[in-house]
Amino acid sequence: MKTLGTHNYYVYILTNKNKTVLYTGVTNNLKERLYFHTNPDALSRHFTTRYRCFYLIYFEHFQDINIAIQREKQIKGWSREKKDLMINNFNSQWRFLNKEIE
Repeated sequence: MKTLGTHNYYVYILTNKNKTVLYTGVTNNLKERLYFHTNPDALSRHFTTRYRCFYLIYFEHFQDINIAIQREKQIKGWSREKKDLMINNFNSQWRFLNKEIE
């Protein structure tokens, strides 16, 4: 039987400066992923670049990539109201958490 090591996967939500747009993603390295979101290629046409979603307001940690992907899909299927409620319960002030990620 194969022994699984500890893995880190994150489902995260970014917003723009005015907190009007939400982006949900999944990654195995949250700090690195935030760097790439905030420093896009000059000609990037990605959603986060177009809508300037660079600010981390929510994240969850998982050790199984399949569960993380399921959770990302679940959140993406939710209404904005339901996402806002989840974010409020996690980060009631909607503080930008980018600098708190090590």
